[in-house]
Parts: sequence; structure tokens; C-alpha cells
Amino acid sequence: MAADISLTVNGEPRRIAPGSSIADLVADIGLDPTKVAVEHNGEIAPRSTLADVQLSDGDVLEIVHFVGGG
Repeated sequence: MAADISLTVNGEPRRIAPGSSIADLVADIGLDPTKVAVEHNGEIAPRSTLADVQLSDGDVLEIVHFVGGG
């Protein structure tokens, strides 16, 4: 079994299973992938690709989620 990979998410270290996608990470954090914006290694990741982009050791992500209000 492969060891978890190390990421930086919103400035904090985090570990996730190898083979995980950005969508997997977002769901693991407890957010809805349809309501987030993600920067992956300095580039905006289109929401339509979040399930397709596999994470690698050392990746840096910034995740912003949208909240409703009035």
C-alpha cells in the first residue's frame, strides 16, 4: 500500500491517499465541489476538471468556497 501524499491546502499541510483528485480532496474537506474555486499550483483549475486532476506529492492548493447570504 502506497503512503499518503503531502499537500499544502490554504497554507496548511495535509495528507491524502495517492490517486486522489481535487474533487476527492474538496469532498474530504466537507465542501461541495460545485461551490468552490480552486487554484492548483498557481493556476485556476476549471470546476469541470476537478474530478480529472490527480493530485501529486508537494502540490499547493488554495480553495475558496462560496456561501449564500443576504
